[in-house]
Formats: sequence, structure tokens, C-alpha cells
Amino acid sequence: MTAAGGSALDAVVVGSGHNALVSACYLAREGWSVEVLERDTVLGGAVSTVERFPGYAVDRGSSAHIMIRHSGILEELDLASHGLRYIDCDPWAFAPPPVPSGRPGIVFHRDLDRTCASIEAACGGRDAEAYRRFVRDWAPRSAAVMKSFAAPPTARHLVPSFRGLDLSGGAFDISRRFLTSGDALLDEYFDDEPLKAALAWFGAQSGPPMSEPGTAPMVGFAALMHTLPPGRAVGGSGALTRALASRLASDGGDVTCGDAAVEIRRTGETWTVHTESGRIISARTVIAGCHILTTLDLLRRGGFDASLIDGWQRRIRVGPGIGMVLRLGTDSLPRYRGAPGDGSDTVGLQLLVDDRAQLRLAHGAALAGELPPTPAVLAMSFSALDPSIAPPGEHQITLWSQWHPYRLSNGRSWKSEAAAETDRIIAEMESRAPGFAAGIRHVHTQTPEDIEREMGLIGGNVMHVEMTLDQMFFWRPVPELSGYRVPGASGLYLTGASMHPGGGVSGSSGRSAARVALGDTGGGLLRRALGRLSR
Repeated sequence: MTAAGGSALDAVVVGSGHNALVSACYLAREGWSVEVLERDTVLGGAVSTVERFPGYAVDRGSSAHIMIRHSGILEELDLASHGLRYIDCDPWAFAPPPVPSGRPGIVFHRDLDRTCASIEAACGGRDAEAYRRFVRDWAPRSAAVMKSFAAPPTARHLVPSFRGLDLSGGAFDISRRFLTSGDALLDEYFDDEPLKAALAWFGAQSGPPMSEPGTAPMVGFAALMHTLPPGRAVGGSGALTRALASRLASDGGDVTCGDAAVEIRRTGETWTVHTESGRIISARTVIAGCHILTTLDLLRRGGFDASLIDGWQRRIRVGPGIGMVLRLGTDSLPRYRGAPGDGSDTVGLQLLVDDRAQLRLAHGAALAGELPPTPAVLAMSFSALDPSIAPPGEHQITLWSQWHPYRLSNGRSWKSEAAAETDRIIAEMESRAPGFAAGIRHVHTQTPEDIEREMGLIGGNVMHVEMTLDQMFFWRPVPELSGYRVPGASGLYLTGASMHPGGGVSGSSGRSAARVALGDTGGGLLRRALGRLSR
């Protein structure tokens, strides 16, 4: 496709992940001619939903949306008018009690008072008051971090995001708190290990173990859940990308699925994207929304400086792998030991870990190419909130387990290990919710290899590259690429989880990449309209 009259498009966007689609929408809104190019036949990358079993709308990647609900993007693009609707996960989390203990589980409500009451019943009054203090301290800090995600990671943008924080202890004290580990933060506030394990497990959903420096803010995000909890998009995670595609179409943009980009090349004053089918798409601007290592390979094939690419690729760490997923069709919801009342308070994120040693052992095992001694499981049962994703009278359960290495030691393959590991993850769920396994009717397993093959997430890392301190903010994925640009490649921009602010469903890198492109070209609607009149 080219623009009218055979001239180049204003922009071609490579990949249809949610960040790529967000970029495309912001550009099209300014009058740019835009085409999104997707290798898969399914739109949305890791934010997509398909029918795995008859009558079930099953997510391929993400399920709970947190950051994008705090970003303002949904409102700026008016995605509600394109069919997107969220249901709050409230309660947003449940931590079953250790087995056996006889104590109640912990219910994390949006309402802070109800959460503290649950913590007091399970852990005692001291930890309940500590949790109230934790939320008071970290809610504004987490809001500042979220604000910093909304713009490129430069001092000019980052410093204002943190103005207004309480600096009574001094700038060095507050900076230390951000740079400390999640485990150290939890030890500072709480006594009860199961409570600390639940919050550490919530924080670890970003990828790194909470023993690493700089992970305190990942735990601190729990405080923000009392402002706005995780949301479940009605119809599945893919409802977000479907709404983005609808918004793009309303502004004249196009999406082409099932035709992979195989080369990105600078050709004179424009870029050309060559596809698997033989198309050559000419555009003034390219937004690359695929994995950064994939983007660099596409540039290499297009003749870009191979020595530069080699240097960047060697410094970008994907890591050993994060986890694997079970997508289950069941005839009932899990009924947990220690759940209050009728169990309706357990439909949010179910944090099935009660000792941080379990998390540390699992991460250490993954570094060695081994399976976790005991799987650390996060369960989600969103059909209880949204019955449309399962047949009448049935339910859909997701079990995410961390950490599982992409490459297994001693030459073992995931093909030979997947079934046994699936059984171990289900057994861990069964130990917390007796009778659950008997109700399973369908099982779809996604190993790290499956995650890579289906969604292009190299190494099975759903965050693209590791979310460690040295690969965040102006170091993500490496300093030279952190500004959403590639040196020496004018008109090429980067977005996706490989870029600031990283993985998760936020859309922020998509918006930032579009804004950088618009700023570089000075191009809003009037400029583009005048340009087309002169063609």
C-alpha cells in the first residue's frame, strides 16, 4: 500500500502489539496516512484473545490491565466509543493461607479499610497498621513513577514527575528507597512472612525477583491498586487492541495481518519495508513495534551498519525466561481454603505463594536452566467477572507460573517436559483449592518456547528484555536506543515493551514514540494536509 497517487505513506508501523497500535492511532489522529503491518493472522500480539476451546475466549498473553488505566491513553483516544469496557477487579487480589495453618486468607480490596481488616484477621493488628502506612507512603511514590512512564526517559521529563514527594528525610533518603530491593522494603514494613510473600509475588510479576536492587517500586505499585485496581477488558484482553484498531480505522489508518516484515531499508528520502509476500511499502516514517532484537535484525537485512547492531544486541539481556501459562476450561471456580464467605472475594489475582524462599529458589533454578522446586503460581478466574469468555455454566482459569527457563539444562526439551510441569502447576493449585483438578475440562499449555513461537517474544520473556535496574528508564534497552530512535536512522522510531517504560499493558511507549515522531517532523494535521495538496 502507498498513499494516494502512488506516493509514500506517512508511516508504516511494524507489529500490531498494543504499543504499536497506540502509536498508529496517535499518528492517524494527526492526519498521517498509516498502515500497520502484522506477521500474525491475529491482531494484537500479546494483547489478543482467541478461541482455544469451543465457546471460550482465551487470552494469548496479558489478562489483567493495570498501567494503561492510569495513563490517560484510554480517554485521549476515546476507546470507550470503540467498544472498550473494563470491569474493576475488586477485590484485586487474594492470598490463600499457608497449608496447613487454620488462619484466614488475605483479601486485598480496593477499599483500604476493608483490606486492613482482612490483614488484621490473618496477620494481626501490627501488620494491618503497617499496611496502612505502606499505602500512605507508596501511593504518591507509585503515582510519580506512573507519571514518569508517560514521557521519554530524560531528566527534563523525569525530574518533574517526582516533584511534590515528601522529602522530609532528604533527597538521598527518598532515592535510596526507590533503589532498594522489594524484599528490603517489605522487611521494613511487615512482620508476617505470608503477607510479605504475597506482596513480593505481586511485585515479581514484572519479572525480576524482589531480592534485586531497584525492585522496591514494583512492590510499591500495590499501593496504587487502592486508587484504581486492575481492570478486566470485557470480552478478553484483545478487546483493547480491537478497540485500538477500530479507532485507527476511524481516522483512516489500515491494518494488514498475515504478512511479516522481512527487511527495513533506507531508500533515498524514505524508508521501505519489504514483506514476506513480496510487497515493498514506502513510508517517510517507520515505527517498529516488534521486539528490539527483531527490529535490529530487520535493519541488518536492510543494510544498516552491522557493527553497530552487533554491539547493541550483545548488550541487550533477554534473561533466562520468565514463566509458563496454563489456560484452563473448568466446570467451576476454585474454592480456596481460608476464603471468606462464598468465595466471591477470590476472583482477582490469586497469589499462591506464602514464603519468599519459594520465589528465590524458583528464580535461582531458572538461572541454572532448572525447573522451580515448587512452582510459584498466580491464578486468575476472570469468567467470574465476565461470563462472556466461557460457555454458560463453565469457567475459564489462567495459571501463570514463574520462573521457568527458556533453555532447559542437560539438553532437555520443553516438548518432553511440558506435560509433567503442567501437572505440577495444577497440583499446586489443587493444594490450595481441593477438588479443583477434578473440574478441569480443557487444558492449553504455553511453555516459554510456545510463547516465543506464537507471539514473537524472544526467549519467552513477556517483558521483551529483563526489567532489571540497568535496563530501565534511560538505560532501556541500551542508552543509545532509549530515546525511541536509532542513531543514524532518521525517521525510524522504536516502541513496544523493549522500550521505556518496559513490559506490561501500558501503551506509554507507543504514545511517546508517536509524540517523538510528530515532534521531529513538526507534523500535525495541517502540515500533512498541506503536504498532500502539493503532491
